[in-house]
Amino acid sequence: MEQICALSVLDGRYRRLTEDLRDIFSEYGLIRHRLIVELRWLRFLVEHLKVVDISAEDLDRIDAIASDFGPEEALKVKAIEKTTNHDVKAVEYYIKEKLDALGLEKVREWTHFACTSDDINNTAYALMLQKGRDFIMARVQEVLESLESLARSGRSAAMMSRTHGQPATPTTMGKEMVNFAWRLRQEMESLALVSIGAKMNGATGNFNAHMVAFPEVDWIAASKIFLSDYLGVTPIMYSTQINPNHSIAQTLHGMVRMAGVLMDLDRDMWGYISLGYFRQRLQEGEVGSSTMPHKVNPIDFENGEGNLGLAVALMEHMAFKLLQSRFQRDLTDSTVLRNMGALFGYMSIGCRNTLKGLGKVALDEKRLAEDLAANPELLAEPIQTVMRVYGEDNPYEKLKELTRGRKTGLEDFTRLIDSLEKVPQQAKDGMRSLTPADYTGLAAALVDHYFAEYP
Repeated sequence: MEQICALSVLDGRYRRLTEDLRDIFSEYGLIRHRLIVELRWLRFLVEHLKVVDISAEDLDRIDAIASDFGPEEALKVKAIEKTTNHDVKAVEYYIKEKLDALGLEKVREWTHFACTSDDINNTAYALMLQKGRDFIMARVQEVLESLESLARSGRSAAMMSRTHGQPATPTTMGKEMVNFAWRLRQEMESLALVSIGAKMNGATGNFNAHMVAFPEVDWIAASKIFLSDYLGVTPIMYSTQINPNHSIAQTLHGMVRMAGVLMDLDRDMWGYISLGYFRQRLQEGEVGSSTMPHKVNPIDFENGEGNLGLAVALMEHMAFKLLQSRFQRDLTDSTVLRNMGALFGYMSIGCRNTLKGLGKVALDEKRLAEDLAANPELLAEPIQTVMRVYGEDNPYEKLKELTRGRKTGLEDFTRLIDSLEKVPQQAKDGMRSLTPADYTGLAAALVDHYFAEYP
């Protein structure tokens, strides 16, 4: 009943496809990452500023507060929040209760020392974003590997291209799969290079409270040490109360481009299935239509495209909106950031369904050959190109007159070739023997070149 009554498909119909993201982006996940930041800040203050003298064993017991933190403990934080009406303060009070229970009362007031709420929130989201990026990269890697498998098996499978939806110069199915694989690799490489940044500098970004308490400390250097060594994120030195969120925008814009490539793939696969170039493996008991028993619909690619589109819409809004905040702080970023899990959920569903679709298709080389044989006018390009080489008059115009807007047979090309005056016999023989299936250029070689570059 919990799933059937879910307001969002992410927690209802597609729950099984988003299960792996819950520990990262759920309310529990957000609270846990806040707790991790608070406790690491506490450890940093003890180890680097020596604010209080406690043993290494006590520090380990403090760390255990985070390692032992589960959904049940998160509910205790939420219970505190009912009184505080402040989510980050509730985490602070929870930690203080735990410290008191451990007999570490002398440490309790160093919890959340000199921090504003966004010092904790932005660092928590930075950790979440890192994990989310790694998760999506793993899903896209699976799609990439499936594409590369299709590229290998279809390396030399000649097929008719379509430019503007019209018959065009032949290629191979393997080469078309390589095109998508290469594009995905470019976006994966770009996304991996984005540095996820965070700030830890107080209420308006100037270390004001820090300097009052410890004016002798180099807080700029200290902040860099904490962010890089204790959290593993890139330090941001220049901010207002909140993180300017450039790294979130960069990450999401990278994922938008990645989603764009995947949607393009979904649409092309849908089209190739419609043309009969791919057959879909039948699933026992599956129904394609409530009234047409024969149908085997490309629903996985349709589902992938639709969910990726939702992800793009959320990512574009979030990437743009999070770069803006009134003066030193308003709360609109917090409201938007709470939906980060949704965009990763839709992105994950899109990737998983695209992968599922790729795993159900089989190339129909007979159908590819039929299309090529039915369109001999594709030879107009190579024939007029050879005519140019040997100086025949108006080669393009002659082929245009012969082929444009009407079906042309091989016998039409033979008559034209025989009438040529400047082309030598050997070249004519080569032109006569050419078929659309032979006219694939270096398509297969380009597949080999890709796998040499990315073994």
